[in-house]
Amino acid sequence: MVAKPLPYKSIAGVTPCPGGWLVLPARVAGVTVTAEEAFVLPKLMEVLDFRPKFEFAGINAPTGLSDEPGSPYRPCDVEAREMIGWPRVVGIYPIPSRRAMQAATREEVLELEPWMKRDDFRRMRWLREAAREIQPFHQRSFYSANPDLSFHQMNGDEPLKTSPFHEDGRLERLELIRDKLPGIDEVITRAPPRGAGPTHMVQAAAMLWTARRASGRAVSRLPADPTWDTTGMRVELVR
Repeated sequence: MVAKPLPYKSIAGVTPCPGGWLVLPARVAGVTVTAEEAFVLPKLMEVLDFRPKFEFAGINAPTGLSDEPGSPYRPCDVEAREMIGWPRVVGIYPIPSRRAMQAATREEVLELEPWMKRDDFRRMRWLREAAREIQPFHQRSFYSANPDLSFHQMNGDEPLKTSPFHEDGRLERLELIRDKLPGIDEVITRAPPRGAGPTHMVQAAAMLWTARRASGRAVSRLPADPTWDTTGMRVELVR
């Protein structure tokens, strides 16, 4: 007997958090998106292998890296920064090269990427995990995105002027989520799961918006004609 296709698509928004990776799952049926309870998984591989699998997921992590040190920003990051503009350009972080990711010590990393600062090293935990675990075939369902890029799209391609770490910025983003994903705001304003905070919940909702667009084949890619790195990964951001 042939199994009947499910009447919905399973999607998710995924973002790094102190406890590992925050996952905001949802179901898409027609134009309706119904979010489920968010949860934290300690390892990215648990997200990639989660069952039932996510057909479309927006993930706040880079896929595709520069193999050797050079510019702190990949071509997709440069394009995203130009699109978003000031002040939220600061939300498109520099990405170390693959060689720097594989360096054993902080000193070796700095020798390769002298631009790196304390916050860049703080993010290395998740960047290294993404570089290690995400494989080319994962890009069929996991789309590399960025919260600021997603909110820029949600806002009619107009830049946001507020910080997501301040209350006015949080309220501005919640209003966009309420408009674009009705009902999701009620889920993400609940107490976050252990290992995540309120800002992570808002970021996950932005990733869910991109997953929703991917499920409808409506995403746009930066750049429009992506390149591939030596591991076969597309070097891109989607929105």
